[in-house]
Amino acid sequence: MDILFYHPTFDNAAWIRGLEKQIPGARVRAWTRGDDRPADYALVWHPPVEMLQGRALKAVFALGAGVDSILSRLQAHPEMLAESIPLFRLEDTGMGEQMQEYAVSQVLHWFRRFDDYQAQKLEKRWQPLDDYTREAFTVGIMGAGVLGSQVAQSLLAWRFPVRVWSRSRKAWPGVDSFAGQAELGEFLSQTRVLINLLPNTPETAGIINRDLLSQLQENAYLLNLARGVHVNEDDLIAALDDGQLKAAMLDVFSREPLPETSPLWQHPRVSITPHVAAVTRPQEAIRYIADTIGRLERGEAAGGRVDRRRGY
Repeated sequence: MDILFYHPTFDNAAWIRGLEKQIPGARVRAWTRGDDRPADYALVWHPPVEMLQGRALKAVFALGAGVDSILSRLQAHPEMLAESIPLFRLEDTGMGEQMQEYAVSQVLHWFRRFDDYQAQKLEKRWQPLDDYTREAFTVGIMGAGVLGSQVAQSLLAWRFPVRVWSRSRKAWPGVDSFAGQAELGEFLSQTRVLINLLPNTPETAGIINRDLLSQLQENAYLLNLARGVHVNEDDLIAALDDGQLKAAMLDVFSREPLPETSPLWQHPRVSITPHVAAVTRPQEAIRYIADTIGRLERGEAAGGRVDRRRGY
């Protein structure tokens, strides 16, 4: 079995050693330009068109939870990968746990009013504040895929009211589910903390705009863990300035690294992390890939296959 590997920033040698150890008999090689030797599988991140074009592969794995990059390249260059070749994403390779950590820690930070106490510290003001109640601190999650499900479950464990909005209705115990554009307003109307975990599709680009933010409860919070293109940054700043939003925690941006000239850096109620909410952990990813390839080789069903038409 021959496997191609391409990632512009990963330690190729370490990944190749790990994959060959985990997949007996596998011959893994880092792809370089001009390599047109046969292969059975390809593991990629932002692959050049020529790497995949014309290859009769059994499957391609995107080395991350998001597949918008490779799908956008396929849209521009449909000849890059035949429609019959399945595309898989890393469905859960430790990313779910990392998203849970990030989301829970930030929701608790706001719930316990640590942002307000930090502001008071800067003013050298000693003043206990009234507690928020869980009943008035509903968390709404946009996006109900694998990561959305795991984040919802972790917040339920802290007894927060949780609701989700997605393309189709979900039947998750303890979670209120809303589906489709017709129910978006109802979903937003009782949401105090909005967590974005939507896939990046043409329909979701720019979805978090002035109109959407105005439908949230007053003094709401935004936590963006999905993609920067989902958020209209000018509308976000306006919502913060006029009091519709109390604070925003942003891990992803429409341009990365975030330009030094961005007003988000200077805004007192915006917190920023450099796209680290959930990173690919090599050992978990290698085990997941090895298990999925094993299933495919045995003719069994495997999770994580991307629906190219839907974009996730």
